[in-house]
Amino acid sequence: MSSLKELFLLDPSVVFLNHGSFGACPRPVFEDYQAWQRLLERQPVKFLGREFNQRMRQARIALGEYLHAGADDLVWVPNATHGANIVARSLELGPGDEILTSDHEYGACNNTWEFISRKTGAEYVRQPIPIPVTTQEEILEQFWQGVTPCTRLIFLSHISSPTALRFPIEEVCQRARQAGILTFIDGAHAPGQIPVDLDAIGADFYTGNCHKWMMAPKGAGFLYTRRERQPLIEPLVVSWGYNADEKTNTGSQYVDYLEWTGTKDPAAVLTVPAAIKFMQDYHWDKVRLSCHALLSQALGRIADLTGLAPVYPEGQGLYSQMAVARIPPETDPVQLKSRLYDEFRIEIPVTEWNGWTFLRISVQGYNTQDDIGALVKALGVLLPR
Repeated sequence: MSSLKELFLLDPSVVFLNHGSFGACPRPVFEDYQAWQRLLERQPVKFLGREFNQRMRQARIALGEYLHAGADDLVWVPNATHGANIVARSLELGPGDEILTSDHEYGACNNTWEFISRKTGAEYVRQPIPIPVTTQEEILEQFWQGVTPCTRLIFLSHISSPTALRFPIEEVCQRARQAGILTFIDGAHAPGQIPVDLDAIGADFYTGNCHKWMMAPKGAGFLYTRRERQPLIEPLVVSWGYNADEKTNTGSQYVDYLEWTGTKDPAAVLTVPAAIKFMQDYHWDKVRLSCHALLSQALGRIADLTGLAPVYPEGQGLYSQMAVARIPPETDPVQLKSRLYDEFRIEIPVTEWNGWTFLRISVQGYNTQDDIGALVKALGVLLPR
């Protein structure tokens, strides 16, 4: 994958093993992004006033084909957290209602639901999923133990941020539909890292990022809502689409409510078709497999170094291009992260979760065997200290 490294704008002096935080945009995709920005500035009134709806729809069509969803069931948002807030602020929750989640969720989204709980009186229930994990079936049964007659909504990561664990969301959504429970999936880390088929998943709501593993520019996220659930959605920002006229009407109230929220630069989302084409041109299905193999090797080498068992068993599909590796609990995570960067130029998060200390390793197409070797060598120096 060394040849792919040249296609990215990353600082070559840095071993970048933190794609999961903010992504990284390839050079050809970034050039397309800049072309959109230049076109916007050449004639902003024409671009935003007369061409905006059609250009945004064309980008949604491309995303819909990639995610197996209708273009009018998708809207562009700046990021997955924004999408989570749209749904959270739209649903009519109250005392006695429960929002069921896991204890592996992203902190910003936990904050969103805690805010909603204080505002509405609903309860945000975090079902523990202990690690190490064994199978998707075990995770499903452990999670479902949190369901009660009061469960109104299930909010669950497709791939979790703190533990990189892939959840069995298809099975969760199927059970929830049979039980009459709404489902909302946080797909911040999924599109581009694993195949995503929104029609097959069957969630009522799904929000995700294109600027992480799909490698689009920063600020490209989406919210999907099943057609029959779209009347539940209210605009987070009320703008012209609330009373759409001939200029603002897109033919979908869902899109009208959410897509135009005032003057903004839409170049990031208009670049998503170029990001999809980049992945197709460079056979990204094969790249992902190579990344997974490299990551699996890294986990094994770190486990050998620390003597700590891996978080996930191999061959169960519980992680893809991002995973966590246990490091000794006495390690100071702030100091280790700082020294990895300052002394070895390795960019990687060191985190704490439920009493565990982790390295969260992201392997993208630009990473190489040398990057993994540099990490293992640095850990061999720093951890004994």
